[in-house]
Amino acid sequence: MRLVGPSGEQVGIVPLAKALELAQEYDLDLVEVAANARPPVCKLMDYGKFKYESAMKAREARKNQAHTVIKEMKLRPKIDPHDYDTKKGHVVRFLKQGDKVKITIMFRGREQSRPELGYRLLQRLAEDVQDLGFVESNPKQDGRNMIMVLGPHKKKTEAMAEARQAQEARKAEAKANPGRSQNAADADAVNAEVDVEDEAPAEASAEA
Repeated sequence: MRLVGPSGEQVGIVPLAKALELAQEYDLDLVEVAANARPPVCKLMDYGKFKYESAMKAREARKNQAHTVIKEMKLRPKIDPHDYDTKKGHVVRFLKQGDKVKITIMFRGREQSRPELGYRLLQRLAEDVQDLGFVESNPKQDGRNMIMVLGPHKKKTEAMAEARQAQEARKAEAKANPGRSQNAADADAVNAEVDVEDEAPAEASAEA
């Protein structure tokens, strides 16, 4: 077999008995790392430590994994200013989190004969959030609805990293200001975790 030492150095081609002897001498495990190689490759290592480090790396990779999430926001063409501001606030939050947003204008009754109302509303919304997102799919009529998709300028991984930094900053502030109520600090931490841990594709919707 071809033997690799504990520090990654090449020991060379040695018989099995010699490899086992070296493993015992270093108090390490003899682990086969390339069974299909000719000759097979083995390495001297602490196998328990290796498994632990591999598990930690896999956990960190899953933690930083980012899935594209499509949120949905539904509006009526004659939405009142207060409701519009509320809906826009949700869209802003979604885009800041690095998620796409599907905007649906729902037409009812005679509103279907005025598609320009929905088009103007979608244009207005796109302009209001242009610093955070862009029009990924232009407005198009789909039966009684008109649909537009906004994409975030910020990548999901960047949004998650910023959310974690904000969470850590809030925790540091809470430690520096012990007079602040624990309930308030806990609420901030929960809100930050909700923003960060959006790791499964989903679609959220809200009707006007």
